[in-house]
Amino acid sequence: MRHSIKWQVASIFIAVMAGTLLLCWFMNNTFLIKYYLNNKEKVLIDAYDQINLAATEGSITSDEFDIELQKICGIYNIDMIVVDADSKTIKSSVNDSEFLAHQLLDNVFTGNEHMAELLSQTEDYTIQMSMDRRTNINYLEMWGTLDNGNLFLIRTALEGIRDSVKIANRFLAYVGFIAVIMSGIIIFFVTNKITTPIKKLAKISEKMTALDFEAKYTGNDENEIGILGEHINQLSDKLEMTISELKTANNELKKDIEKKEEVDEIRKEFLSNVSHELKTPIALIMGYAEGLKIDINEDPESRDFYCDVIMDESNKMNQLVKKLLTLNQLEFGNDVVTMERFDITELIDNYINASNILIKQKEVTVIFEKPEPIYVWGDEFKVEEVFMNYFSNAMNYTLGKKEITVRILQSEMYENKVRISVYNTGNCIPEESIEHLWEKFYKVDKARTRDCGGSGVGLSIVKAIMGSMNQPFGVCNHEDGVEFWFELETK
Repeated sequence: MRHSIKWQVASIFIAVMAGTLLLCWFMNNTFLIKYYLNNKEKVLIDAYDQINLAATEGSITSDEFDIELQKICGIYNIDMIVVDADSKTIKSSVNDSEFLAHQLLDNVFTGNEHMAELLSQTEDYTIQMSMDRRTNINYLEMWGTLDNGNLFLIRTALEGIRDSVKIANRFLAYVGFIAVIMSGIIIFFVTNKITTPIKKLAKISEKMTALDFEAKYTGNDENEIGILGEHINQLSDKLEMTISELKTANNELKKDIEKKEEVDEIRKEFLSNVSHELKTPIALIMGYAEGLKIDINEDPESRDFYCDVIMDESNKMNQLVKKLLTLNQLEFGNDVVTMERFDITELIDNYINASNILIKQKEVTVIFEKPEPIYVWGDEFKVEEVFMNYFSNAMNYTLGKKEITVRILQSEMYENKVRISVYNTGNCIPEESIEHLWEKFYKVDKARTRDCGGSGVGLSIVKAIMGSMNQPFGVCNHEDGVEFWFELETK
């Protein structure tokens, strides 16, 4: 990812490290030699103080001072000579004491003006940088007079300092390069650990923009990222609830607008159809009731038959009235459609399992390949009513192999939707009847519809429910059967 936080943090960290190492290298080259010179001046002054003290106390020629002098010269890498007023060497740390004595006298009497650079000077000593005429090596020298009158010369080579600076810079470069590489690898893994939960949050937010609220942040972090994840989860829940409320309100608004103009016409049509549908069962009930009253048949079997007919017709009227009440509530907007998110697969599977006894009684084979959970938007109870009407019709009209196939289709063809279809083997619906199927009290085969206990209202209820949710539905003929379908939104 081009603008990944991981790469940005790693790049900044590596750049800071590299800049720090370059600054250290620059500081070494610029100030390390001066620092060494200042440090060496202090060393020479400390050595002078010890030699001056030994000369004053008279212990400069003792074996104990010889040992101490060797330590000083060895630790600080210095050469030293002390001579008296007659130029006689009293103490020297080198074998070639004559050259050092000559150098000392040369400084005392000529000041070595052409070969030395004065650094500091007091009444007792002078500190300077000079070049050895024999070896062309630069030295830091300190010469002067001790408190007892003896002359002294202390010096240390500067070439070692320059070599030390070069070695230090080279070592710093090697260590710095390795440190940058190692730190880069470490920071890469560290930032990866930090950015992994951030990536999860980014994916969750991306799904939220597509109105998919199933993904939740599951990290156990107790830092700011964990708090952000918890807030995103809360935001997801609130958005889902808000969208549910908005969809419900939107459906109600659409329904109100569409239904206001249809109210009067629906009332007239409703009363006309109800009157027509109730005439037959009422006439049968009245006829058989009159027969019972005048004892048209006195045998018990005939009376039982008359009673069964009356009860059956009464039950059909009761079912018709219930369905008409449901349809009336839907069409007149008295029944609120609650849009919520639910698993359509579980709803269908539960209904088929609940109808298992009826399926066995009618000797029907139901085929339903249960897919993974598929979440849709709709009124769960009303969607179940739609499926129940489709499934009941399929149970009543299946012929031949007596198979019912239930499918849930989800593909690119249905963008952000799923199609639920109920197919049954049997006779096809006449083409001229298909457009009238959804009308109240319309029946293709009136005799068969009455035998099955149908009222001609079930598909009208399907139409009203799907219309209340503003979702498509329909029916299509196949070579050996009929398929009813409806669609629901997944987002």
